[in-house]
Amino acid sequence: MTKPANNSSDRSSGLSGSILKRIGRKLILWLGSFFESQSLVGNAPILDNKLFPFLDQFTEQWEDILKEANGILEFREEIPAFQEISPDQKRISKEHNWRTFFLFGFGSKFPKSCAYAPVTASLLENVPDLQSAWFSILAPGYHIPAHKGVSRGILRVHLGLIVPKDREKCRLRVKDVIKTWGPGEIFVFDDTYDHEVWNDTNEERVVLLFDFDRPMKWWGRIVNRSFVSIMKRTSFFKVPKNNLEAFEKRLG
Repeated sequence: MTKPANNSSDRSSGLSGSILKRIGRKLILWLGSFFESQSLVGNAPILDNKLFPFLDQFTEQWEDILKEANGILEFREEIPAFQEISPDQKRISKEHNWRTFFLFGFGSKFPKSCAYAPVTASLLENVPDLQSAWFSILAPGYHIPAHKGVSRGILRVHLGLIVPKDREKCRLRVKDVIKTWGPGEIFVFDDTYDHEVWNDTNEERVVLLFDFDRPMKWWGRIVNRSFVSIMKRTSFFKVPKNNLEAFEKRLG
């Protein structure tokens, strides 16, 4: 295996430049408010797991997922850093401190990658309206700076797999809520709230991370699908998808 090329030249294809400049900061704010009004699961920074029954399968089989993650970590040095997949993440992902092994991305399944984690991939296929999924590998001592996701129409899940012994020093802040990970523990959050991560330990942290569409009323679902369809025409989606496809081709 070799790392994918950083195809930053792909920015010339499709709609390029800052998302906010292209579709407008006001539109993003309006969409956020609209999706809030359409939400069927509330709008808290951290959401109640009971609202998402499909999460149970992940906690029941987390040890199988961990086993697959450990197999992938055997070639961790070849797993690309987040900014190598998505150059837009270069502000929050430096050097090789945050590696990402994608199984699904931007609505697409990556078969070769999924072959390394068949149990995990099978469970993910049961997630309603899955968008993306990857093993998120955070280096010891790294801090992911505060940032926000793009769309309130998407929710994010973290399943703890490998967690530093001093778990209080490895934490996520979402707005004013602090969360720590535990092996086999899962939670859902809204990444459009300001959030950041610290790993103030000398151990690696690994979670299974995946995104799915927020459960919403009919109009919310329609608008969200339209928004995602537009976004898929921008370089924000096209560049990482091309890089993921390049990485997929290099997998043995």
